Amino acid sequence: MNALALLANAASRRMSTMFPGYFKEAKHNHYRDFGWPNEVTFDLLYAMYCRNGLARAAVKKTARKVWQDHPFLMEREEAHKETAVESDIRQRFADLRVWQRLAEADRRSMVGGYAGVILRLADDKRFAEPVDRVGGGLDGLVEIIPAWEGQLKVSTWDTDETSDTYGQPTMFSFNEAEVGNDAQGRNRAFEVHPDRVIVWSEDGTVHGRSMLEPGFNDLLTLEKITGAGGEGFWKNAKSAPVFSIEKDAQLSQMAQAMGVDVSEIADALNTQTENWQKGFDQSLMLQGMKADTLAITLPIPEHFRAGALENFAASIEMPKKILTGMQTGERASTEDADEWSQTCMGIRSDRVIPAIMEFVNRLERFGILPERDWFLQWADLTEASIGEKIDRADKMASINERASRTGSGEIVFTSDEIRETVGKEPLSDADALPDDDEADLDPPDDGEE
Repeated sequence: MNALALLANAASRRMSTMFPGYFKEAKHNHYRDFGWPNEVTFDLLYAMYCRNGLARAAVKKTARKVWQDHPFLMEREEAHKETAVESDIRQRFADLRVWQRLAEADRRSMVGGYAGVILRLADDKRFAEPVDRVGGGLDGLVEIIPAWEGQLKVSTWDTDETSDTYGQPTMFSFNEAEVGNDAQGRNRAFEVHPDRVIVWSEDGTVHGRSMLEPGFNDLLTLEKITGAGGEGFWKNAKSAPVFSIEKDAQLSQMAQAMGVDVSEIADALNTQTENWQKGFDQSLMLQGMKADTLAITLPIPEHFRAGALENFAASIEMPKKILTGMQTGERASTEDADEWSQTCMGIRSDRVIPAIMEFVNRLERFGILPERDWFLQWADLTEASIGEKIDRADKMASINERASRTGSGEIVFTSDEIRETVGKEPLSDADALPDDDEADLDPPDDGEE
């Protein structure tokens, strides 16, 4: 290779370093170019949840909508009065705040790839030991401990290909102080057997994905826009003045006016500028000089912010108006609310209810709950409100009234259909008939007096 080729190759490499992507077939690392992390870890997700308002609103609003009310654990699906077993479960779950703890685990699973529910049982065994049977019925369940992904990690895996649990965790490690800045009073750390752990995620494994991960880059972009805007305003307000000396200025006279030597003029100006910036009642001595400020022209951030905000809202399947609380029209907000209810209903059906039933099955296997065909009764998020139901019933009655005026006498909606619209049972034959007022009935007249 001659000297000219060596020089050309060196120049090409130097240009590639200075201007990445300038030459054909050059590969970009957009994450590095735009300041995004190559790997989104739990620590990054947790920090974003704690310090970014949009990330926190996304998680909290989703969890609050999914858990806007608490379910009831029923012995069978068909309608019936509350049984003694159901009453005991309701009271024990209320004492242990079971539904609140499970809702907390669900919220934590949205931040990380998964969360954990650790069961503390009255079986006189350590957390690291498997569970056989737990005596005492419902009293055998002592506590439910929600755990972040960063607190609950897999210690060992089942590597036996002939095992029924091949590829699943055989032991977890729990350290309560791993998440959060204040570790005081949170000193629980132990190994825990999988029998005592319910993994809360989309697929029930530790391989889930965070709800914030798809829109993490957009959250970073929003932080940059907000931070740059705030920094720009700060610099405009607090920028140091720039002094320009006029061509006919005499440095000796300036030094004499300041009471310093000519060599100390720069230090005297710095001291004077520092004092001037400390308050509004300070003055600058400008003899033969002119003071200007380097103002920063800030672009309008709405256009840059809107795109990132819409991308993040789309990544969590939440309407932007619900995420930010902006309502610009009754029709638009009603449609957004209906769509959001359907989204949260899907989250409840696909992730929350299977995790709850795994919890119920675990209690049943331990003997804490009796063996039943357990059913989870939970109000439908997409169901109309009582006001909307009454409005529909009123419209049905109005249609019947207009139909009766036509002379055909045809009834469009029966009374049972109208009652069903507002969630009422049809009237029985006895209830449908008016009560006779026996006091108003005259006795039969047998004859004249």
